[in-house]
Amino acid sequence: MLLSKRPIRSLMAVAIALAAMPAMAQSPYTKTVFIGDSLTDSGYYRPLLPAAVRPVTGQATTNPGWQWAQHVANYYGTDASPNGNGQNGDNYAVGGARVGVDLTQPALGGVPIPSLKTQTANYLAANGGKADPNALYTVWGGANDLFAIQTGAPLVPTLTGAVTDQVGIVGTLKAAGAEYIVVPTIPDIGLTPGARAGGPAGMAAGTALAKAYNDALFGGLKAAGLQVIPVDTFHILQEIVANPSTYGFSNVSGTACTVPSSLTCNPTSLVTPDAWRTYVFADGVHPSSATHEMLGQYTLSILEAPRNQQILTHSAQTIGRSRADQVSWHVDGRPADGLSWWGNLRGDMQRYAHADLYDGMAPAGLFGVDWARDGMVVGGFAGYGRMDADFGNNKGDFTQSDTTLGLFAGWYGERAWVNGQLSYSWLDYDVTRKLQLGPATRIHKGSPEGSNLTAALNAGYEFGTEGGFRHGPVAAVIWQKVKLDGYTESNLSASALGYGDQDTDSTVGRVGWQARFDGGNVKPYVQVTYDHEFEDSKQASAWLQTMPDVGMYKVPGLEFDKNYATAVLGARLNLWGLSSNIGMSTTTMQKRARDVSLFASFGGSF
Repeated sequence: MLLSKRPIRSLMAVAIALAAMPAMAQSPYTKTVFIGDSLTDSGYYRPLLPAAVRPVTGQATTNPGWQWAQHVANYYGTDASPNGNGQNGDNYAVGGARVGVDLTQPALGGVPIPSLKTQTANYLAANGGKADPNALYTVWGGANDLFAIQTGAPLVPTLTGAVTDQVGIVGTLKAAGAEYIVVPTIPDIGLTPGARAGGPAGMAAGTALAKAYNDALFGGLKAAGLQVIPVDTFHILQEIVANPSTYGFSNVSGTACTVPSSLTCNPTSLVTPDAWRTYVFADGVHPSSATHEMLGQYTLSILEAPRNQQILTHSAQTIGRSRADQVSWHVDGRPADGLSWWGNLRGDMQRYAHADLYDGMAPAGLFGVDWARDGMVVGGFAGYGRMDADFGNNKGDFTQSDTTLGLFAGWYGERAWVNGQLSYSWLDYDVTRKLQLGPATRIHKGSPEGSNLTAALNAGYEFGTEGGFRHGPVAAVIWQKVKLDGYTESNLSASALGYGDQDTDSTVGRVGWQARFDGGNVKPYVQVTYDHEFEDSKQASAWLQTMPDVGMYKVPGLEFDKNYATAVLGARLNLWGLSSNIGMSTTTMQKRARDVSLFASFGGSF
């Protein structure tokens, strides 16, 4: 007996160690490619500026602070460095660029100002005419075309031409293979210090121009059948300016820089040392670096929130497999002939990407009744569980409750056994999503419902002698269909999203080996299986409540491990006259995940 316990202890130690292995984060995008103007330019002109000031100048903001694009690229571990003037980064944006009109910059020796259309052509030319379908693209322009209108360019042809060109750019990228294209709205330029200098009439004119452009742009994209990822900078800027102190700002009308152009603004040319974070604007039209940080955070929330919704269905699938295992292991325990009852308590722990994605604990219970005779068993069960989980990096939390009814049947002979089950679970969620905008935290809530239909089949064969050491192969398949109703988030604002119905399938196949020792009052066992998920991940989707006419946008879905191993360590014994099964199950050999269940089952005859 002592000899049998030592391997079990060793295997348990190995399983715990494997479960504790660090998880690895993975970006959903191969690269980030930026097409745009000064609102996105990360340093196109920097090589042309005096060497002494290059490290702290070169972007249209409160240098050396970052642009929003750099925050997004930093999050995904991609490149946002400038392209042009001897630089070879993935940010093709150029300050002063119009959508379809190429210009030059006389103040810097006539250097070209390639339009967004030319920037796109340059990117495609550098990549063999193809757009990487797994990259994230941004096409943000139009502001300089509106400024041209304000300085005398004809309204209708200028606005219409820019919109037509921008829709064409998106279409060109799509035709070349691009899948994910971010298209921000033009911000409310009527709120800029430059517009305020024209009084109420100047502000109203700027707001009207920006709105007209945005309406025409997204109407044109929809008419062309081009699906994009919208970023509503128009309304988010309005919300920040309306309540500046909430976001750490004390000045919404002045400029943080004492020089005319923020391109050369640096810490020595700020009105106050902390103006970069207390002023909304750097100069007459460009945001400060603090505002850019919030634009980056806002953009990331739009990109990541739909992906986080997939955590809800994945969590339900993980709990569904754990519940199915408990039922299978009860039947595998060979209930005594007659009518009997059994109960099960377990605690499921899910932890993904070092909790950067999510982690949570889920206590759950099952109660069942079965009838067995001559190696056959049939029965039913009911269960309830509740999971409390946190989205990673303070992005919110969710609770998930499941109420389950199910049936099972099994047959076990001298060496072979097989059992199957079918269950239906009612799911209820309370979801809280948090968005950090500088010092402010926005909270959006929702309470969707859902369901989980689960079917499982398990089988095995044993070698060995009765009453001694027995071992043999095991195999299983667990199929689940999880549905989650669509819902809209609370707190209507530029960051509030809506979600459509989710309908996800999971089919996990298992093959492995099981060993047990039948001698004595304590009967230890171990099972190790190789598990494979046969279903592929789906894209995630959502829609912006402030831009409902744009419709659903899609982003890459979460990628969970398709291949991993599961180790089960436990013992069957008699406690207080009850047939008992106590143990632990843990997934191992995963890159980004750790699932552990501790369980205890008890049963007896009526």
